Amino acid sequence: MIATYIAGPISGNINSNKQAFFSAAELLQSNDRIVLHSASLPAGLTEPQYMDICYAMIRACNEMVMLPGWRKSAGATAEYYYAKKIGVKIVDVTLIFGDC
Repeated sequence: MIATYIAGPISGNINSNKQAFFSAAELLQSNDRIVLHSASLPAGLTEPQYMDICYAMIRACNEMVMLPGWRKSAGATAEYYYAKKIGVKIVDVTLIFGDC
């Protein structure tokens, strides 16, 4: 089974951005993937706490799926470079599902 981490922007338009994570997770789960992402974390932690948790989730995954707009997010950009550094396969969500 493939374990997949979803990375993308959350800050800004929080409700809409979080929905993008949940929609992508649903598509990925329907394709036999175990999905982890930061949008499922509780509110109220500090940015360093979120990043610490996210890095642990990334280490547990075989691949990372990048949502549209990730390049404009400091957190998603950090996750991208971390995953790249540790050898996690990185793909754009549109390469898996087209425009979702």
